[in-house]
Amino acid sequence: MSKVPRSFRLLEELEKGEKGGSQACSYGLADGDDITMTNWNGTILGAPNCVHANRIYFVSITCGPNYPDEPPHIKFVSKINLDCVDQTTGDVKPEALHILQNWKRSHTMEDILLELRKEMITPNNKKLPQPAEGSTF
Repeated sequence: MSKVPRSFRLLEELEKGEKGGSQACSYGLADGDDITMTNWNGTILGAPNCVHANRIYFVSITCGPNYPDEPPHIKFVSKINLDCVDQTTGDVKPEALHILQNWKRSHTMEDILLELRKEMITPNNKKLPQPAEGSTF
């Protein structure tokens, strides 16, 4: 089986993101003129039935030159208290998020955003006190 080139893969993800594949998250290019398709914005709707309900979290996604063979860098712009997020920088710690730790070429940005949303309702995270809504890193 042949490997899909980075640019084709990112175009596929862009198209899916623009069509709004999931109601729980969205993503798209940070700058529509970015021909390298490196910098992306994402949003995650807070998971229901926990301290994250009715909140919208913003993340930045950086797809390096080796994406999708290597995972993108994910950083929360919105302040959030989760075990897998560095509380000083907002960076998602790859070693603390299953999908990044066990990255496969078939994983997508949407998969990561949905995995972060699932993290919100784990027993360790669902009751953690959260920063004021609207605060940023």
